Amino acid sequence: MAVILITGGARSGKSRRAETRAQAFPGRPVYIATAEALDAEMEDRIAKHRARRGADWIEREVPLDLVQALVETEGGGARLVDCLTLWLSNLLHSERDWSREVTHLADVLPRLRSPVIMVTNEVGLGIVPDNALARAYRDAAGIMNQTFAGVADEVEFVVAGLPMKLK
Repeated sequence: MAVILITGGARSGKSRRAETRAQAFPGRPVYIATAEALDAEMEDRIAKHRARRGADWIEREVPLDLVQALVETEGGGARLVDCLTLWLSNLLHSERDWSREVTHLADVLPRLRSPVIMVTNEVGLGIVPDNALARAYRDAAGIMNQTFAGVADEVEFVVAGLPMKLK
C-alpha cells in the first residue's frame, strides 16, 4: 500500500499529477472529492475536473468524513483525495475539531491496503495574512500538511506542472 501526498500552489498541476499517479495503480481509481458546489464558480471547477478525468473513475463526494470513505473503498483501485485543504476548510466551517480529525486520518492511513493519493495546497509560502482567521487557517494547513507528510511514503511538490520529489 502506498500513501502519496502531492502539494503545491494554486493551479500548479497538483490534481493532474495526482490523477496520473492514481491511474498507474491496478484497478479502477476512486476520486474522493472534498469540494462542495456552493456557487456557480465552484460548479464550473468541478465540471472541468470531471470532464478531464472521464468516466473511468468512481466518484465519491465526501466533504467531511474521509476516514469512512477510505475504509468503504478499500480493496479496489487507488483512492485520490482532492483536496485536503478544502477538507480542512469544511471541518473548520462545521466547527469540528480539525486537529483530532487530522490525527485520526493520519493514524488510519498506514493501515489501509489500497493506495491513497492526497492533494493539498501549500498555503504558507506567501505573505502573512492580515487577519486572525486567515492566519489560523494557514497555521492549521501547515500543521496538517506536516502531519500527512510524516506518514506518507512519498511526498511531491508540484510547481508549473513539474513534480519535485521531497520524500
